[in-house]
Amino acid sequence: MTTTTPTQGALPVLGAAPILDPSLVEDARRLAEGLSVLLRVIQFRDRDRVCCYDVSASQCYALKGVVAAGALTVNELAAYLYVDKSTASRIANGLVDKGYLVREAHPEDARVVRLQPTGAGRALCATILGDEERDYAELLGDFEPPARAEIHRLVGRLGRCFAAGVEASGGRCCVVK
Repeated sequence: MTTTTPTQGALPVLGAAPILDPSLVEDARRLAEGLSVLLRVIQFRDRDRVCCYDVSASQCYALKGVVAAGALTVNELAAYLYVDKSTASRIANGLVDKGYLVREAHPEDARVVRLQPTGAGRALCATILGDEERDYAELLGDFEPPARAEIHRLVGRLGRCFAAGVEASGGRCCVVK
């Protein structure tokens, strides 16, 4: 983090945050604006697709997580979605009711229930991922390969930085650190 020292003669304030470099603050403001637009557009796109896939945006994220993992407990799903256990359970219930997930006893502990995708769930997930890949390929088609690689690197790094700032132990509400 880049900081500057207070102006000469200024008294330090106990417990005050360091004074940030003005260019860093401007970059942070521009990043916040850009991410805000990007997230709103993606959320609108996800809401708009609900009618196309028969699942809500939250159910879509949950289905993708369960399919990618092969099986998840409700606590693991809660951590994956950054929600509490009861919210994850309600999301999973909707997917079970629609026939996209099934509940099965955990092979090592019969008291624990695992969520597993059905054939229909895997097929729906493959359709969604295929559509997303086509959309993103069309978007990235305007960029040269080195720029695409840099986009991938930076977006991945931002995702990891944001994820590191959230506690997602499962079974509890997630807390921003």
